[in-house]
Amino acid sequence: MTLHSLLGRHLGKYLLSGIIAICNVLVCTDAIAETPPVNQALSRLKLPAGLKIERFSDLSKWGSPRMLALDRQGRLLVTLPDQGRVIRLNQQAEVELIAQGLNAPHGIALLNEDLLIAEQNGIVKLPKQGDRWGLPQPFIRNLPDGGHSFKTVKVSPDGFIYVNVSSSCNVCVESDPLRATLLRFSADGRPAGALLTMGRHAQGAIWATGLRNTQGFAWHPDTGELFATNNGADNRSSSKNGAANDDLPPEHFNLITPGKQYGWPYCWADINHPAQMFQDPNFTGETDICKQVQAPALTLPAHSTPIGLTFLQHSRLPESMRQDAIVALHGSWNRQQASGYALQRVEFRNHQPVNSVLFIKGWLQGNRAWGRPVDVIIGADGWLYISDDLTGWIYRVRSE
Repeated sequence: MTLHSLLGRHLGKYLLSGIIAICNVLVCTDAIAETPPVNQALSRLKLPAGLKIERFSDLSKWGSPRMLALDRQGRLLVTLPDQGRVIRLNQQAEVELIAQGLNAPHGIALLNEDLLIAEQNGIVKLPKQGDRWGLPQPFIRNLPDGGHSFKTVKVSPDGFIYVNVSSSCNVCVESDPLRATLLRFSADGRPAGALLTMGRHAQGAIWATGLRNTQGFAWHPDTGELFATNNGADNRSSSKNGAANDDLPPEHFNLITPGKQYGWPYCWADINHPAQMFQDPNFTGETDICKQVQAPALTLPAHSTPIGLTFLQHSRLPESMRQDAIVALHGSWNRQQASGYALQRVEFRNHQPVNSVLFIKGWLQGNRAWGRPVDVIIGADGWLYISDDLTGWIYRVRSE
């Protein structure tokens, strides 16, 4: 593939996702490979014994699929931010256009019978009308955009709406307190954050802070606890004015507790002692600030870009996996040896994460990637579905 054709393919794909995503694509041009023919591509993917992967749908003519959800009938909802579209797939993989002309729609969730879609600067609601939804209506407005602009929206088991607002930069002190946070709203769109207020002070929406880029989160099916992925900062060093270290900082897999600060921009988990937080020697903040922040529940490979997260309790995957979770690693752009471009299985014991292992690999061949998994979800049929915004495919993982 020529540089001109690659830029044409990817610059348009990521234009709406902000300048950081564009720069990432430009930097990693040498790491992107042509998509192989489907049978050859699937043969490169390595799965646990007894499982197979297939291409469920090719959406490349529609756009670049990102986040996934299910409607009440179990049909797959897919966002395509680069084209401003949301589509629906039935079990025959037939495509139905749900909405278009949106501002980089990313997260998607059902709120009762209505549909919520996260745009770059807010949440819109599509009211249910028969078997379809109506035109988008503003619902939650004026969220910060630019920088890491993709937003995910989900509805918790107790009916609250959660939205990530990521950082505007790599490492900085944000002037907007809504940046690098996870927000919570009531079902009618009112702020319902962790800090209770009295008198004339309006309720805020901030649920947790210090989250540089948390695009993936899900509730544990048994405990109701909220877990989330987070992408760490780029080009960091373990020493003052030192060279960037490819293995710093590790990515975080967090148990979200309301009101907690999760480290960014000053701290990350010590790779040798994950329960301890390491202070960035080149962006230090206050003395001992890292003793005041929340360490991750688990770490993942540095710059692997964990995004989508789903639990396996209600899947048809092997019984030995059903207490665990799957995380999609979208892949690195900023290290000499690429990382990510894979699915990671997070092993849980007594409802808490204890380890992570590769679940599917093969999108990365040597140091060149032909696919980039984004989101994961258990379908109505009990199998695992995966979106890939590089190939434009939706995969399905099931028993052989």
